[in-house]
Amino acid sequence: MKKIMNLKAKAFTLVECLVALVILSGGLLVFDGLSKLLSQEVHYHSQAKQKDWLVFSQQLRIELEETRLIRVENNRLYVDKNGQALAFGQLKSDDFRKTNDKGQGYQPMIYGLTSSQISQSGQLIRIDLFFDDGLERTFLYDFSEKP
Repeated sequence: MKKIMNLKAKAFTLVECLVALVILSGGLLVFDGLSKLLSQEVHYHSQAKQKDWLVFSQQLRIELEETRLIRVENNRLYVDKNGQALAFGQLKSDDFRKTNDKGQGYQPMIYGLTSSQISQSGQLIRIDLFFDDGLERTFLYDFSEKP
């Protein structure tokens, strides 16, 4: 029995255990903080329609730059771009899109719409967009100021 008592088993000391716990808890706190930050960023970007609106309005302005107004009909804007007839508007889904004049092809420009309204007053086009989060935006474009 004396032989069993004299054997020294290798084990962790209390100080080593405390250091390991401090390192683990510090790592978990950093991970938790980064997770919360990432969650806030995702939430902010999913709620930031303003950025989407700015991209959309710039893209639509560039698309309409080299076009000629044909008509506004059935809540769609019809234009001619270098001999190609194009249409812009919201169909039955939640996006505003660019298609050919027959509604074929599909290039979404902005998502999250409940409704839109396109009106014409001479060469001035007004596009009102209503988003599902309550945001409302208006896009104006004057075709008469073309060079």
